Amino acid sequence: MRIRHVPAAVLAACLLAPVGALAKGPIKIGFPIPLSGPTAVYGVPILKGAELAVADINAAGGVLGRKLELLPRDSKANPAEAVRLARELIVKNGVQFLAGTLTSAEAPAVSTIAKENHVVFVAPSAKTYELTDPQNIHPYIFRAASNTTIEGQAGAIIVARWKDVKTVATIAPDYAYGHDAIAAFVAELHKLRPDIRIVDQEWPKLGQANFSPFITAQMSKHPDAVYCDEFAGDFISFVKQATPLGYFKAIHDRLADGGEAGSVDVTRALGSSYPVGIWSDAYDPVLWDGPGRPAADVAFDRKVAKAMHDKYGSSWAIQGYVTIAAIAQGIRTAGTTDDAKVAKVMAGMTYPTPLGPRTFSAVNHDANAGEYWGKMVRSAKFPFAVIQDPTYYNPEPAGH
Repeated sequence: MRIRHVPAAVLAACLLAPVGALAKGPIKIGFPIPLSGPTAVYGVPILKGAELAVADINAAGGVLGRKLELLPRDSKANPAEAVRLARELIVKNGVQFLAGTLTSAEAPAVSTIAKENHVVFVAPSAKTYELTDPQNIHPYIFRAASNTTIEGQAGAIIVARWKDVKTVATIAPDYAYGHDAIAAFVAELHKLRPDIRIVDQEWPKLGQANFSPFITAQMSKHPDAVYCDEFAGDFISFVKQATPLGYFKAIHDRLADGGEAGSVDVTRALGSSYPVGIWSDAYDPVLWDGPGRPAADVAFDRKVAKAMHDKYGSSWAIQGYVTIAAIAQGIRTAGTTDDAKVAKVMAGMTYPTPLGPRTFSAVNHDANAGEYWGKMVRSAKFPFAVIQDPTYYNPEPAGH
C-alpha cells in the first residue's frame, strides 16, 4: 500500500477551524501518558505532538469557535494509574474527550472508562489487537496507531526474505502487546516460510531491568534470526546488555524489531551502541536516508524540532499530533461536542496527517496506519543510526 501525500498548505487548511466567537469555554481533552520511567522515551514526545496540534488549531480560532484545552497527566505506564487519572479527568476536570496512554496495558483499561462514561477516547500508540477486537470494541474507542496484526505481518515479510534463515527465536514483553504481535508474526511467517522453525520464545516483563537470563537462554538455542518487540527504554536496556554477550554478532545482525526501535528517540539514546544491520520501524523516520519523504512531513518535523528545542525532534510527536487532529475533525464534522454524535461520524472518517490521510475503520475503529521499515545503518549525515530507504508497510489495512 502507498500513502497519498497531502501538501502542507492543504494539511494546514484541513486542521484549522473557522474563526468564531468562543462559546461555552474551551473543549477539554484529557491526556494521560507516561511522562516518567522507561516508556517516557515515547510518552514525552507524543505529548509534545499533541500540544503542537492544539496550538495550531487554537491559533486559527479553535473548533466550532471554541479553543481546545489539553490536560496532560503522568500515567507512569501503569494501567491502574491511567484508569484513576481518566476517571478524575472526566469527573473532576470535566474533560469532554480522552486521548493518550502509551502501552497496550493502559489503553484497554482506559477504554472501559470511556465506554462507561460515553466519552470518545483515541489511543495514539497502543497496538494490541484486543483493544478493538469484537469482544472489546464499543462506539467510543478509536486507535490512531498501527496494530499488532499489521506489525507482526510486516515483520514476517522482512524475516521471510532472509533465505538462509531456517530457525527463528522471538523476544517480547510479557503482556498483551508482546503476545499479540508475536502471534501475528509467527502465523504470517508460517504462511510465507513453512520451512522456518521457531526454536525459542522469551517473555521478559515490561520494564525488565535484567535481560541477561533471557539473552543467554535464547543464545543457547542458536537461532539464525530473531524477531523482537522490545521497545523504548526496554529496547535500550536490552541492547546494552545483549551486545557485550555477542548476541547480535551470533545472529549476524538478523533481527527485526517492531517496537519502533528505528525512531530517532531510540537511535539517539543508543548512539554508537546501536546495533546497525538490524531492521526496525518508525511512524515518522524524521531523518530519511533515501528518497520519498513527503513535503508536509518535512515542514512538520521542523516544527517539532523547534518546539522541542532539539535539532532532530522526535519520531513519536506525529502520533500525538494526529490523535488531536482526529478528535478535532470529528467535532468539526459532527458540528457538536456531543460524544455520541462525534463517535458516530468518526467511524469511517478520513483525517489528514503530515504523512498522508488516514481513515478509521467503520467496523473496528482502527486507523489504516502502517509504519516505515528499513535496515538500520550508519550515515555520514548523522551521528547515530538511521533507517535506510524507509519503506511504508501496511500488509493488512484496518479491519480484523
